[in-house]
Amino acid sequence: MMECKIERNLKMCTCTYEPCSRKGVCCECIRYHREMGQLPACYFDETTEKTYDRSIRKFISVARK
Repeated sequence: MMECKIERNLKMCTCTYEPCSRKGVCCECIRYHREMGQLPACYFDETTEKTYDRSIRKFISVARK
């Protein structure tokens, strides 16, 4: 089993949702957002991420611009 590199992941994490318990634990973050029909913050640019709209629809609309 691989060791989670939480400290390294935190340095690269773009999520601005401060009470998030999944910060730095990418596998849990991805699992959570997939279950919600969303994408994690790291898929979005800084401005879009701050809206907390993590929907796939939002991702597609921003990617088309």
